[in-house]
Amino acid sequence: MILIADSGSTKTDWCLCHADGSVTCVVTQGINPFHQDETRISAILAEELIPQLRHTDVRQVFFYGSGCRDEQCTRMHDLLYRAFPHAAEIVVDSDLMGAARALCGHKAGMACILGTGANSCLYDGDAITQNTPPMGYILGDEGSGAVLGKLLVSAIVKGHLSETVKADFYVSTGLTPADIVRKVYREPMPNRFLASLSPFVHRHLADRDIRKLVAENFRSFFRLNLEHYRRKDLCVHAVGSIAYYYREVLEAVALEEGYRMGKIEKSPMERLVAFHREAGER
Repeated sequence: MILIADSGSTKTDWCLCHADGSVTCVVTQGINPFHQDETRISAILAEELIPQLRHTDVRQVFFYGSGCRDEQCTRMHDLLYRAFPHAAEIVVDSDLMGAARALCGHKAGMACILGTGANSCLYDGDAITQNTPPMGYILGDEGSGAVLGKLLVSAIVKGHLSETVKADFYVSTGLTPADIVRKVYREPMPNRFLASLSPFVHRHLADRDIRKLVAENFRSFFRLNLEHYRRKDLCVHAVGSIAYYYREVLEAVALEEGYRMGKIEKSPMERLVAFHREAGER
């Protein structure tokens, strides 16, 4: 059996692929070896994952996650081996590699993650050959939900949006300018708070100024991240909630900037399952 994981800081999606073609899906807490210690990760595996699988014959494990690079990959590999000691193969890689394999398969292309955060890479069909550092929502992360939320609250508080949109924002969210400042500067995970405002943006997407904010966010992503690769001959593929729910704007901005959009998916898991099943049949 093949076990595949797509992990973020909030949750981890697991898919156990059976020999008969069926799939068992499990969701656990997010696993990020950069932020969590071995005790915490081991507890999630032992208490949340293993009891739901009810199988001990997992032979291959492919774990794609945020925070998985360099020594974190080694740590995660060791923890997975303890959980699945009979596995013949355990591979730990970044969420970006997971996105590239899911979106591009064995073909060259530009693979992007546009969710709470943002990331991108140039992929040659086998490996990531270039990556523009995303730098997080304070210094970068253009195209992300966190930056979209940042653009929104700035426009709201500074009076750059209509009174109708502004009034609806304060009523529907229950927030005040003081609340926003507190959540961004004093409370944990401000990036998640900012990204959580995306549904409000989407609800008002017909508003010209709101639509301009979304387009501005994507335009910055193309110009500050993808332009670096200088490969407009390749398709741009994207995964994540921001790419998926704002695909119309994303495709329009891509065209204006001289890019061709390819696949746009909410989650990489279905295509990752297909990728590894195909690899196993070769």
